[in-house]
Amino acid sequence: MAPLRAIAAATLLFLSTVNAHFVLISPPSLEGTTVDEDKEGNAPCGADTADLSKKTTNSFHVDGDFIALLSGHPQINYLIRGTLEDKGSGNWTQLFPIFTQSGLGNFCEPSVSVPKEWAGKKGIIGVVADAPDGTLYQCAVVNFVAGSNSPPAGSCTNGSTVTGSFSSDPTLSGLVGNPSTTAASGSGSSATPSSSSGSTAPKPSQSGSVAAALSGNGVQLGGLVLASLMVALGTALL
Repeated sequence: MAPLRAIAAATLLFLSTVNAHFVLISPPSLEGTTVDEDKEGNAPCGADTADLSKKTTNSFHVDGDFIALLSGHPQINYLIRGTLEDKGSGNWTQLFPIFTQSGLGNFCEPSVSVPKEWAGKKGIIGVVADAPDGTLYQCAVVNFVAGSNSPPAGSCTNGSTVTGSFSSDPTLSGLVGNPSTTAASGSGSSATPSSSSGSTAPKPSQSGSVAAALSGNGVQLGGLVLASLMVALGTALL
C-alpha cells in the first residue's frame, strides 16, 4: 500500500501547487512529497543531502525496478543516474537513456536497471530534469538488492496526455561520468535508443511513449479522471 499512498499524497500536493517543478515519487524522494522548489536547482539532490550513513532506505532491484515521476511542466527532459558515493559526491552512472516527457502529470518507467555488482550495497538514485526554469534535482537513497521488481498494481501510472521519447540533452549528458554509456544492462550498453540489438531500449519509432513502449500493463488516466481518482484514493489512504 505504501506506493499507492505515496502516489496519492504526491498527486494531491501537485494538484494544489501551481508552480510545481517535478517530484520523484518512487523510489521516494529524500524530501518526501513536499519538495522545496526554491532549492530544487541545488545539485546533486535538491534541498536535501543524500548522506548514506544516516538516511533510511528502500530496496531497488538491480535487474530492473520502477521509477515514478510527477511533472508540473508541459515538457521536461530527464536523466536517471546512480552512484555509490556518499552524499552523491561523484561517479554518477547513467542508468537509462535521456528522455523527454511531454504533458503535465504522471510518468512511470517500469524497468530501470543498475550494474549487477551494486547488489548488496547502499547508494543513490538521482533524477535530474532539464526544465524551462533550469536544471532540477531529486534523489532517493536505496539499498540495491538482487533480482527484479514488477510495479505493484496502480503504482506505475502514466497520464493519457503524457508522451515520452528518447532524446539528447547536452546539459544532462554532462552530469554523468561517461555520457555515452548507460548501465541499463549492467554492462555499459549504448544509451542511444537506436543502437545495436544488445540494448533493451526500443527505438523511438516503436512508440510515441517511452513508458508505454516498455510497460504493456501501465495504467493510463486522463487529467481530470486522474485527479478525481487520486483525490478519492488520497482521502482513503491518508
